[in-house]
Amino acid sequence: MARKKIREFDAKRLLREHAARLSNLALPLAVHQVRLGGPTLLEQSKDVDRSSRFVVKPDMLFGKRGKQNLIKLNASLQEAHDWIEERMGQSVCVNDVTGRMTSFVVEPFVPHEREFYFSIRSVREGEMVSFSTAGGMDIEEHWDLVKQILIVPGQRLEDAAISDLFVSANLSDQELHAIAAFIRACFLVYVDLDMTLLECNPFTILNNFTAFPLDLRVELDSYASFRNVRKWGENLEFPEPWGREKSEEESCIQELDEKSGASLKFTILNDPHTSRIWTMVAGGGASVIFADTVINMGYGKLLANYAEYSGAPKEQETYLYARTVLKIATRSSDGHNRALLLGGGVANFTDVLSSFKGIIAAFNEFHGKLQACRFKIFVRRGGPNEKAGLRLMKQIGDELQIPIEVYGPDTNMTSIVSRAIDWIESH
Repeated sequence: MARKKIREFDAKRLLREHAARLSNLALPLAVHQVRLGGPTLLEQSKDVDRSSRFVVKPDMLFGKRGKQNLIKLNASLQEAHDWIEERMGQSVCVNDVTGRMTSFVVEPFVPHEREFYFSIRSVREGEMVSFSTAGGMDIEEHWDLVKQILIVPGQRLEDAAISDLFVSANLSDQELHAIAAFIRACFLVYVDLDMTLLECNPFTILNNFTAFPLDLRVELDSYASFRNVRKWGENLEFPEPWGREKSEEESCIQELDEKSGASLKFTILNDPHTSRIWTMVAGGGASVIFADTVINMGYGKLLANYAEYSGAPKEQETYLYARTVLKIATRSSDGHNRALLLGGGVANFTDVLSSFKGIIAAFNEFHGKLQACRFKIFVRRGGPNEKAGLRLMKQIGDELQIPIEVYGPDTNMTSIVSRAIDWIESH
């Protein structure tokens, strides 16, 4: 399971569409989205009731927007447009992280008095359902008022279970009925769309006794995308966390990953110009071990990236992957030694020779830059065709005059991290 956050605009779109489909609950969620480089709110105004009042918020995967003074309430259409235009593309610091605001959500302003809290969250034992009559910005300070029930795998959300959430709640029969119907609908949507989190903080009750989520946060299991393309919508995105923007190389490898049956991951962790330890590791588990070992040895600030290739990628795929990593790794040189950790554990079915051939093709292309950037390559790998693959890797180092140390599965996987650190410390 991979929990991925989505924008509030998409969260409300999905809840509106699928609550109606699964439980016949009509939620009046008329949300609009304004993105950097896209149509302005006024340009979308043919789809907007000009006489309405609006709420405007940045839709950038960070919370506490009210406390950050980043919500515009009860605005006219023109005021909402101007508020967005003033802030679009602006850099702000939120929770000690600076990023640019490039997406905003706009929806009707709903006057209300009471605010409630509700969430469904995946936990090891099942799905934890939480409810409180004290929702809003200060929910953490009133967490003792939150009631919770656990729905174990295979169990249905029965009315009896829902009633446990309302113990000691000061609610009318009509409010109880509206909230119970809302929770049931949300749970059906949560399960059907492979969500891992659905949180409404707050939601309120409209005059017609319909629940209305004022703020909505949703996470999806991205590994279930193959069966949810139609339900989620083809244009659904998983944005980067607040403050992160993908580099050209990260975007390139993400595109490779999406087109491949293998797994190809690459994330920049520190400034590529000053980082001195780079990784290109086979297998997600091995990649984490290598990264953790570097950090535990006190060199986390010199670790350039997280990278892993697994699932038997084709030779051409490993070439394109390695080429992209080397492109950014050799972009600049500061005169210091650098290390590339290459390899991983013992493969079950990935052909070591085939994957190494793709990487070696990239070495041939970048050997001059690897020399200029004072790279030394540390290889540790095992699996099908390991001897031929390791022999070829050693041979290419001699031919290209690139320093390469090559180790098989008899060498401890993390020991090459120590050797790499000795190398970067030697100059």
